[in-house]
Amino acid sequence: MRRLTSRTALLALVAAGVVGGLLLLVLTLKSPVIFGLRDDIKHAIPHQAVPEGVASLSAEACGVCHREIYDEWKTSIHAQAYDDPLFQAYWRKDKHIWVCLNCHTPLQNQQPEVITDLRGGRINRPVSHPNPAFDPSLQREGITCAACHVRDGVILGPFGDSVAPHPTRYDPRFRSTEICYTCHAVPSDRFQFYNGGPCATFMEFEAGPYKAKGYICQTCHMPEVERPIAEGGPVRKGRRHLWRGGHDPDQVKRALSVSLAADQAELKAGKKATWTLTLTNSGAGHMLPTGDPDRYLQAEFEVVDAAGRVLSSRSLTVKRWILWWPVIYEYDDTRIPPFESRDLAFSYAVPRRDEGLTLHVRVSYHILTERAYQRLQRKYGLTVEVPHVFTLYEEQVPLREGTVQRQAAARPTPPRCAPEQTHADETG
Repeated sequence: MRRLTSRTALLALVAAGVVGGLLLLVLTLKSPVIFGLRDDIKHAIPHQAVPEGVASLSAEACGVCHREIYDEWKTSIHAQAYDDPLFQAYWRKDKHIWVCLNCHTPLQNQQPEVITDLRGGRINRPVSHPNPAFDPSLQREGITCAACHVRDGVILGPFGDSVAPHPTRYDPRFRSTEICYTCHAVPSDRFQFYNGGPCATFMEFEAGPYKAKGYICQTCHMPEVERPIAEGGPVRKGRRHLWRGGHDPDQVKRALSVSLAADQAELKAGKKATWTLTLTNSGAGHMLPTGDPDRYLQAEFEVVDAAGRVLSSRSLTVKRWILWWPVIYEYDDTRIPPFESRDLAFSYAVPRRDEGLTLHVRVSYHILTERAYQRLQRKYGLTVEVPHVFTLYEEQVPLREGTVQRQAAARPTPPRCAPEQTHADETG
């Protein structure tokens, strides 16, 4: 018996040593951020000189001639990529690690340090030196015009026949999804087991039905418009510089179709009725929601009495389900692919007399959980109130006899519009 006890203790000690060794290995090699590096995002876009004929690299300088585009850009999340309070709080949480700036302020001109190498290839071991050409005012512009349009003293764009007071060159990336790839196809790192990466919007789109039909990212996020590209120029078919997406509840509403259907035309006292809430991704070429893994949709049924008490409820969360420690492991994904749906059914017996009960039905969109939001406020300096929960759909059904209901019907048909034709070699 004593020998058996000693053997058990030894095995337990060995097991504890193995587990401890594995945890030490994870803690040593695990990335300090929730993503990895590709070669093309290890460095900022190299320092760019101001093209001849342009006053500076600032967006305001571009706005002198491209006023409508500038005014649109100012309202975009691209313009707020650095100043956004949520980004600043998360970045503080990540100890202001340098790599985040390569998407949020992509130009070397916008960054206080130049990263020349990584010791051992580790994100948290950069080799750097101060950037003598750092422009703090340009940094605050986030993803500014020059980040996409200025290279080697030339203004790049989607046209090959531009007449302008500065050098121009046609770049086919502006007519393809390639221009979006760098920051919207964020890869995983060691000990990170996502289904596609922490931000896989680009990969979701490339593998989906919209790409097969000829759409590009710009189709929805930079809608076409006919107007002069520059003041006094010819009217052309260009694009609005808006980039509405996951931070904009109206954009999410346009992508999501919601229907509520009952299994009977009219409620009957003492009889159970069943309602089905259907969420359909009818307008996004990628998962809904997409992007930051914290985002999710919440569908809810609640039976509420006249005093506001919840008597019965049911909910459905549409999200990525991720274990964050000791390794990152995505174990489920209930988000909605293009043209697919998620159903939530709820049943309740209608009272025999009117008791003032109401069925509340709600669909909400969350940038992050309330718990995570409060943690950013409590620990990471989020000092302003940032809207982060949005109601996309809401309906109230009186639970009394005779209330007319919409009956179950076919799911909403996704809109079918003619895809744009994209030509990578187009120059005019």
